Amino acid sequence: MISVVLADDQALVRAGFRALLDAEADIRVVGEASDGLQAISLVRATRPEVVLMDIRMPGVDGLEATKRIAADPACAETRVVILTTFELDEYVFEALRTGASGFLVKDTEPVELLRAVRAVAAGDALLSPSVTRRVIGEFAGASAGRRPEPPRELDQLTDREREVMALVAEGLSNDEIATRLVISPATAKTHVSRTMIKLGARDRAQLVVYAYEAGLIRPGWLA
Repeated sequence: MISVVLADDQALVRAGFRALLDAEADIRVVGEASDGLQAISLVRATRPEVVLMDIRMPGVDGLEATKRIAADPACAETRVVILTTFELDEYVFEALRTGASGFLVKDTEPVELLRAVRAVAAGDALLSPSVTRRVIGEFAGASAGRRPEPPRELDQLTDREREVMALVAEGLSNDEIATRLVISPATAKTHVSRTMIKLGARDRAQLVVYAYEAGLIRPGWLA
């Protein structure tokens, strides 16, 4: 059973999502929050596998709530999916950078929402790296006119791990990385896993962000 917390300040939106999710045999909504503080409290109390998090909420917004949840070791197994009205919300990049596993626009088709919840619960990044790169290209460092500082942990990566991270950022699967580098899929998976561990990345979407910050990909790249 996949447990889900809904965080949105619009009761009607929450009701619609709950009705859709609770109708599925393998998904259960364990709580609702109308602001970020409630969301954080609920997540700590219920330890859901997935949080559907709106960004624009009163008080503590969804971005800050995502940061706190991602930084809490007790919530390490919880994955946050950002809900936004606009596909290129200016805050989405920061949410991805601080630990969100992806984002959905609120007019997503019901079948896609269900697929997304199941994918994130299974440990996959929700959005394709090409979409992540588009967000990066639009907003990463745009207001300041400079590239964000790369994580210090990047210095721990081997040349091969940097190469693998760049291929993840291109949108390649483990099997495709294996083919490109002429290694086994198991070895490719090991390289990806080690890279994520060294960087403290929660999923492949965050690896794309780090690849941008390291200069391994350029903003605006599209698959």
